[in-house]
Amino acid sequence: MIRVYLLDDHEVVRFGLREMLEREGDIEVVGESGSAVDATHRIPALRPDVAVLDGRLPDGSGIDVCRDVRSVDPSIKALILTSYDDDEALFAAIMAGASGYVLKQIHGTDLVDGIRRVAAGQSLLDPAVTARVLERIRKGPEQPDELKNLTDQERKILQHIAEGLTNREIAERMFLAEKTVKNYVSSLLAKLGLERRTQAAVLASRLLKKP
Repeated sequence: MIRVYLLDDHEVVRFGLREMLEREGDIEVVGESGSAVDATHRIPALRPDVAVLDGRLPDGSGIDVCRDVRSVDPSIKALILTSYDDDEALFAAIMAGASGYVLKQIHGTDLVDGIRRVAAGQSLLDPAVTARVLERIRKGPEQPDELKNLTDQERKILQHIAEGLTNREIAERMFLAEKTVKNYVSSLLAKLGLERRTQAAVLASRLLKKP
């Protein structure tokens, strides 16, 4: 028997899924809930083979539940079932260790087949998508177009400008000569097409995420 846990904040959806799955004969629904917090606590205790997790919930997301549960018990497979075709959520699901990411428009027979495949250790994720995620990890976060011509050192200095530091303070923090910092500032202003560091600070505050 394949042991399945259902997480969806709509009771009618959970009821429909449970009825459909238990008609198969080889699948048993061992637990269900409509709360991410509740599921995070109950799933490791019940140890299902597959957790079918709603992508978005009032108190969290199935992706967070997947990450938390698999950090406790990596043997539990997770299938994200969502209404949203969202690249960022798909990337997050892969990073959280999900074995599949499927839309709720999926046919019932395909979902049942997917659960069986995930329980058997297979992945429902498109290899091309997984490759894109791995490439994103390797390259790091995508830089805004305006910053692509800056060197790593210039980007760090721009971040410090956004924090309101003077050239002297930046020099002390980065263990550089103040004159070197001044040269970097001149270079990055030229590359960004700006005249004053206040303009750079405004631009940086908009483009750079604070650490």
